Amino acid sequence: MPTKTSTATPAAAKSKPKTAAKPAAKPFLRFHHSAPLRAKTLKVLETVENADKPTEHSGPLTDLILELTDAGMDQFFLQSLKATKANFVVQQSASLGLSGVQKVMGTVIRNIIGRMDDKQLLSVCGSIRQFMV
Repeated sequence: MPTKTSTATPAAAKSKPKTAAKPAAKPFLRFHHSAPLRAKTLKVLETVENADKPTEHSGPLTDLILELTDAGMDQFFLQSLKATKANFVVQQSASLGLSGVQKVMGTVIRNIIGRMDDKQLLSVCGSIRQFMV
């Protein structure tokens, strides 16, 4: 039986994705946030990191963490829904669901951050700074 010869490139010969730098030791995701939120983040981190007693600033740090969480959820989920042109009911349902999740998370995060000592709060600040790079 005669064999068919093909001049097309094989399917397995896909181009490799271009990488700008070496991959990180661990994978991560980041999101874009507004300039005012970045300024607020830097101000709160600086306040906590330079305080004699960082635990005195656990409230503003908690508020910041919740605001960053809201911004991340909006970017990763709600904006993605809008980009896919999901219908209005789906978008509203997702928004309402996330609002409920954020209220529950807010209570848990407040309790956890409120019980942290100075060293732990400084560690949280360091982690947030690493995410900002």
